[in-house]
Amino acid sequence: MSIKITFIGHSAFKINDSILIDPFMAGNHTANDILLTHAHGDHLGDAIEISRKTGAKITAIFELANYCAEKGAKAQGVNIGGKVPFSWGSAYWLPARHSSSTPDGKYGGEPASIFLNINGKKIYHAGDTGLHYDMKMIGELYKPDVALLPIGGFYTMGVDEAVKAAQWLDCNKVIPMHYNTFPAIQVDVLDFKAKIEAVGKECIILKPSENVEV
Repeated sequence: MSIKITFIGHSAFKINDSILIDPFMAGNHTANDILLTHAHGDHLGDAIEISRKTGAKITAIFELANYCAEKGAKAQGVNIGGKVPFSWGSAYWLPARHSSSTPDGKYGGEPASIFLNINGKKIYHAGDTGLHYDMKMIGELYKPDVALLPIGGFYTMGVDEAVKAAQWLDCNKVIPMHYNTFPAIQVDVLDFKAKIEAVGKECIILKPSENVEV
């Protein structure tokens, strides 16, 4: 069974019309589940408002989940290494190298990446992160089919580091994210595509609202 991945923009994705990840600028998107990598405003995004309006459950690192609940959202807290069962499959919250604070300056817990297993299809959202050696462990243990990787540099890893991350993750397909939203993260995505394809992987570039089935 194929999985539909829709790019909302920045690092926000919708999976199979029922799962939202880091819903920045998500607008009127709805979901059954909202998954958050960390607390920064460009990842927390519209999660709290969507949860209040629709009853969608937010799953996030413990401190961030508590923050969302305090703001009136439906939320459950997890921690690094935790596996969470869902009606559609399961997700693990795994390491990332970044920081995490809420828009009003509260501690947001550890930043995370998220690994989803949906009917045997495995998708890895790296969150905001620098290159780190845990990605090699994630590749060996979890074996993602598709990796959603930040490439913009400055706040996260850049193009060359993301190519290395894809190799360590041992994934077949890569979707770049977290680039060209702000001046500080402007990159040439076609340069990334060329470098990814040079190491034998497929690069799928999505514009906002575009989707791909994997």
